[in-house]
Amino acid sequence: MTAHDHAPTGPVAVLANPTAGRGRHRGLLPELLARLGEAGRPVRLLEARTPDEAEAACHAAVADGAGALVAVGGDGTIHRALQAVAGTHVPFGLVPAGTGNDFAVDTGFPSDPVAAVEVIVAALRAGRHRPVDLARLSGADGGPDRWYGAVLAAGFDAIVNERANRMRRPRGPRRYDLAILVELARLRPRRYRLRLDGEEHEVDAVLVAVGNCASYGGGMRICPDADPTDGLLDVVVGGRFDRRTLMRVKPQIYRGTHVTHPLVRSYRARTVELSADGITTYADGERALDLPVRITAEPQAVRLLR
Repeated sequence: MTAHDHAPTGPVAVLANPTAGRGRHRGLLPELLARLGEAGRPVRLLEARTPDEAEAACHAAVADGAGALVAVGGDGTIHRALQAVAGTHVPFGLVPAGTGNDFAVDTGFPSDPVAAVEVIVAALRAGRHRPVDLARLSGADGGPDRWYGAVLAAGFDAIVNERANRMRRPRGPRRYDLAILVELARLRPRRYRLRLDGEEHEVDAVLVAVGNCASYGGGMRICPDADPTDGLLDVVVGGRFDRRTLMRVKPQIYRGTHVTHPLVRSYRARTVELSADGITTYADGERALDLPVRITAEPQAVRLLR
């Protein structure tokens, strides 16, 4: 679907994370900015030193009349920028440059940063943008809603992320590997309460994911049938896995074939209410809200420059 209505015509604001993908695309930024300038609009690089500053800078750019917002980075950078453009008329361009680029790739952007910028420039010149759905995440404390584009993790993967974030060492990817080992030793199914469009389910599960798109974690197709244009969320629940079964099934997630396992259940709903004790969720790989949460599919909530 292509849309041309109400697109702002102001400058192109760019959020770039120089540390994304362990810095491997850092030297490309001047070229990417120069190419964006070929769309005939002023290009403004936003300044931010922390994720919170990045999100605030994106909100300020949209409020100041940005004609488009472009995020250069991985899922975390894109997630921060998404908070500012979701539900607005400001079109959004994604330049995958991180270790995980799930939302960008799942919504059709090339995985190569230069090729992605060429797609964005062509869309800006043509005044073209394509709407896709987002998921809106609400907590029980009445705080502000959050948006996500790819997948919300609320099971073993979220628990591992939480463990890794609490650990001071080792640094780098080995910390995550160690967190997996620690949490595997403590693995136990937890009782989840699900309400899917009002229908109640109680399940004992190890894996729980709510996807607007198919992938998380850099290409793991946890919700393989999720479609960000169908107005629905895909819910995948992995039941009472023991350690050995979980480790055998985990590689299948990259292909999306885990959903055929007898302990895996898949559902589809417009609204998902999810609760369990002691779980902090991760959305687009970023620390999100503690359970319980309510997740709602919001059709055509963001306009992508492609």
